[in-house]
Amino acid sequence: MNTLIYYSLEVLILSGLVLIVGLIKPNWIFLWMDKPGRMPVIWLATALFMIGMVLNGEGRKKLKLETPPAVQSEQVKPISEIPVPESTVVQPQTK
Repeated sequence: MNTLIYYSLEVLILSGLVLIVGLIKPNWIFLWMDKPGRMPVIWLATALFMIGMVLNGEGRKKLKLETPPAVQSEQVKPISEIPVPESTVVQPQTK
C-alpha cells in the first residue's frame, strides 16, 4: 500500500482519539487554555478527519496510477468494433 494511505489511517485514528478524549476531558487536548470548551475539540477533530480523508483519497489515486491497468477480457469489444445500426427514415403514407 501507499504511504499516504498509512498516514491517513493514523490521522483518522488520531481524530477519533482527540474527539473521544476531548469530549471527556477538554483540558487534556488544550493544555494552554484555562477552561476550554467542547466545541473547539469538535472543530479540531473535524479538521483532522477531513485531512485524513483527503490523504486517503490522494493515496488511493496515486496507487491507482501506479498499478498497471487490468487486461481486457475477450468478451469486451473496443468501441470501434461494435456495429452501429443504420438509421432509416420512415416516410408517412398518404391516401
